[in-house]
Amino acid sequence: MTHGLILFAHGARDPRWAAPFEAVSAAVRAARPGLPVRLAFLEFMAPTLPEAGGALVAAGCSHLTVLPMFLGAGGHVRQDLPRLLDGLRAAHPGLQVVLQPAVGEIDSVVAAMAAAALARLPAAEPAA
Repeated sequence: MTHGLILFAHGARDPRWAAPFEAVSAAVRAARPGLPVRLAFLEFMAPTLPEAGGALVAAGCSHLTVLPMFLGAGGHVRQDLPRLLDGLRAAHPGLQVVLQPAVGEIDSVVAAMAAAALARLPAAEPAA
């Protein structure tokens, strides 16, 4: 079984918006050489989730992990994404797809965001 990873983001009209997601994708590839990784977007950008999933299947993947690159699980993650995944499964019978929680709901990511926020503050003053 070949495993692939889809990083699923919203998409934007400005192509510069995708830079952080491209950096995450590059970091994953560097950490796990040989792991098939694709970015996919809900709207405005390519590839779409069906396109990225199809490319991974064509590359020999039979098992996909989908990580929503959203801070929270709103309507896109709770409604749109499951419909897209159902379509992907229907288009590729036998494909195993595991949907992970939105990245912003993962404890280590929440901790990293809190640390980043605190790192941008001046040092705390000693209590009087």
